[in-house]
Amino acid sequence: MQRALNGVVEARGGPPGVFVVVQRKGLYENFEAGVAKVGAEKAPARSFRIASVSKAFNAFLAVLLERQGKLSLNERVHDAIPGVLPKAENVTLRQLLQHTSGIPDYIRAPAFVERFLADPTGYLAPHELTGFVRDTPLEFQPGSRYHYSDTDNIAAALMMEAATGSSYAKLLETETFGLRNTTLPSDPVMPKPFIHGYEVEAGKKPEDVSEAISPSGAWASGGIVSTLMDLTRFAQYQMPLLVKRALSLKGAFRRGSSSPPGPGRNFAGLGIFRYVTACGTVYGHTGSFPGYRILLAGTADGSRTVAFVVNAQVVPGQGSPPALAAILKAQRRAVCRALAPRGDL
Repeated sequence: MQRALNGVVEARGGPPGVFVVVQRKGLYENFEAGVAKVGAEKAPARSFRIASVSKAFNAFLAVLLERQGKLSLNERVHDAIPGVLPKAENVTLRQLLQHTSGIPDYIRAPAFVERFLADPTGYLAPHELTGFVRDTPLEFQPGSRYHYSDTDNIAAALMMEAATGSSYAKLLETETFGLRNTTLPSDPVMPKPFIHGYEVEAGKKPEDVSEAISPSGAWASGGIVSTLMDLTRFAQYQMPLLVKRALSLKGAFRRGSSSPPGPGRNFAGLGIFRYVTACGTVYGHTGSFPGYRILLAGTADGSRTVAFVVNAQVVPGQGSPPALAAILKAQRRAVCRALAPRGDL
């Protein structure tokens, strides 16, 4: 395990550091290589941006609200938030969470890109995010195929706010059961101490981008800040409810990759993915945000989990091949360690 993590930071174009918590039936193991802050060898490390791992939190809240009788996975966008996405009136909450809605991804909309480049640290309200694709036709008939879209999770969170009369940030605070270091900030300031995130390029000094971008542009789709231990607890105690609900749905998982891809073969489900590896199957989500790449995964019952973060956005399309390969190797090794019997290491 340690050799695999060392390989991540030693790879050409690799991140300054990698940090992992592996949990096996209540046994917690902490691993790390490299540094949380360049130039500060022993800098404390705790908070970081979890990016699209936020989508697992989003789906968990939806399933929890369904259990409480406040929302249904079959509820339509038009009925819950009329006028917000008029081209997607008949899309259901389930289709949003499964990325089968056909709603275009606002992040790829020219108007969003222009707004973001003009003011990367500026605040964007949730309705502004959906507004970037409000009048854009659906890409396909809802339910007919899978296509990863951040707009889906924004719309799902707005439906939760409408159903409860509470803000999404408040729902996150009150319904995730004691994850005290998990927040949804609206500005770029990170809670201290934090794992610094970097832009890396082989042969150049890493550039700290930890607080260079407002997370409001990702909101419920990718704006959460958390810690390795909070993510571990979520995978242990909350995510199993989500996995159970996903497995209860006919055709819940279909071939499709998270972004960035997770270890093994990837299958998209209800706000989470199934990762089928050589060592066994886990459920979870990956994420990437400028400065960070994350994996959260666990067994269906939460008894074995992996929380994994590197402090650079080393992802397909913008990362060096050696670093990309080293990260996937380390993630696979972490999953195998989590799934191994406690005495068989």
